[in-house]
Amino acid sequence: MEKKIIYFERPGKENTQACLEVVKEAVRSGCWQHLVIASTEGDTGILFSEALRNEGINIVVVTHSAGFKAANTHEMTPEMRRRIEDTGAKVYTGTLITHSLETAFASKFNGLYPTLVVAQSLRRFGEGAKVCCEMGMMTVDAGLIPEGEEILTVAGTGRGADSVLVVRSAASKRFFELKVLEILAKPRG
Repeated sequence: MEKKIIYFERPGKENTQACLEVVKEAVRSGCWQHLVIASTEGDTGILFSEALRNEGINIVVVTHSAGFKAANTHEMTPEMRRRIEDTGAKVYTGTLITHSLETAFASKFNGLYPTLVVAQSLRRFGEGAKVCCEMGMMTVDAGLIPEGEEILTVAGTGRGADSVLVVRSAASKRFFELKVLEILAKPRG
């Protein structure tokens, strides 16, 4: 099997449009029925969900948990959430798999915990790749994506998109069943 991979010079939101083109091509190949997109405030989510609204696929936009940035806050406004949902996409707000109780313990007691090791290991492939893997579990845990499916995932470094991966989804309790099957785009730096 021979496939094309797009490598970006630098991570960041300037790669978002190129990632959208990669995803459009992948979706139109008919190989995937599920697309999961990371979107903190909703800009990336609305861009992808509007562009792909008529493709007949299950689109899930994943945002940070409530209180991620500061206590009692949501980074995605209710208006943006409605705009995304109006395209037919689902919006999931929940705890990042690798940003949970262990993060609190590590901050308080200066320890090293398995989830943090996993997060740092995944970051060797880039921040976006780490988030793509997390979303492949989070959306299964939430019942929004079937387990064991090959899914397209899109995430970025900071804002926007710079990584597109195909992962085999798994529930977080079956983390070792999660597989990165293809890297369609990612930053080199």
